[in-house]
Amino acid sequence: MSVALASQLREGTKKAHTMAENTGFVSCFLKGVVEKNTYRKLVLDLYFVYNAMEEEIGRLASEGHPVVSRIAFPELNRCESLEKDLDFYFDENWRSILKPTSSAQAYVDRIRLVAHDMPELLIGHHYTRYIGDLSGGQILKRIAQRAMNLPEHDGLRFYEFDSIPDEKEFKKDYSATLDSLPIDQSMADLIIEEANQAFKWNMDIFQELEGNLVAAIGKVMFGFLTRRKRQGSTEN
Repeated sequence: MSVALASQLREGTKKAHTMAENTGFVSCFLKGVVEKNTYRKLVLDLYFVYNAMEEEIGRLASEGHPVVSRIAFPELNRCESLEKDLDFYFDENWRSILKPTSSAQAYVDRIRLVAHDMPELLIGHHYTRYIGDLSGGQILKRIAQRAMNLPEHDGLRFYEFDSIPDEKEFKKDYSATLDSLPIDQSMADLIIEEANQAFKWNMDIFQELEGNLVAAIGKVMFGFLTRRKRQGSTEN
């Protein structure tokens, strides 16, 4: 038995999607307020999240899981791209010295848990992250590139889906795959609930990073005002 999961996921997560876009961190990002130190921490958190998801989905696909194996699209994988970005932002030894934020670790723990207890729920996480990244990737890339004055690719490879030449066609195929999954409505409801929770874990990461962004902006403003004050004293 299969259900129309694609449209149910889209409609069932609209509110959570809007809430995520309205967090302070994302709102600032969309307005072009991107601070490099905070952004690279986001990239690091995303690496740990995607590493967990791709390890678990890869394992389940190799085991022939009847549901999860259907959405194991290798062209969506982000770990390699994130590693290149982290090599750009950090020392090449970052793997041995850097850790995720507490919010990202909680997200990783959830992914690991559902992968072993109820693997079908990974569909909710997969849809929330990968399709969101694919849909808004190029817009976010341009914003980040302009805000941080970066070259075309360095530090921005996370947003580049080189193996997907036609985004619209891929998303059409992805939706068809979701609709053909061998699940019933009760499982579909659980997947939608998990997708909404995935948005919450993402918002937790944004909110934790938001404190870093506010502090960074405050530091810049303090330095600016201090310089203005000194210049005023000199002129007097």
